Amino acid sequence: MAQFSNHREFLPDEAATNALGVRIAPLLGPGLIIFLQGELGAGKTTLVRALIQALGYAGRVKSPTYPLVELYKVSTLCLYHFDFYRFNDPQEWIDAGFRECFDDENVCLIEWPEKAAGLLPVADMTIFLEHAATGRNAELCAGTARGEECLSRFQ
Repeated sequence: MAQFSNHREFLPDEAATNALGVRIAPLLGPGLIIFLQGELGAGKTTLVRALIQALGYAGRVKSPTYPLVELYKVSTLCLYHFDFYRFNDPQEWIDAGFRECFDDENVCLIEWPEKAAGLLPVADMTIFLEHAATGRNAELCAGTARGEECLSRFQ
């Protein structure tokens, strides 16, 4: 099994989380799959919002907790922002018909991917966010060769 790299950093406040999103934005390309993991309030949606706005999206970036997915078209990219927090069973991912969104043309950003365990494609990159005493810790982990290439450009 291939060993991929990771990057860790401390984010002292929301501004630092937004700055991380801005730095990740230029790495995105068609077909990329990014998992966002962390407990409630860890900053997953904040990070995605900053990332999408950094790409030039001028509208409101909403949390997809209730609709499960929000689509954003920015330049030539179609970004699907998923939130599977409300799933009680991984089968709900299949029932929702989301499989067709995961292709070589769309960018998929997935919060709570563990709620669709075993059914999602492999993540190119996983971003872990966790509360820390005075902010949060972020860890970006490559999961594929493509994710490794993105992470090498990030650093």
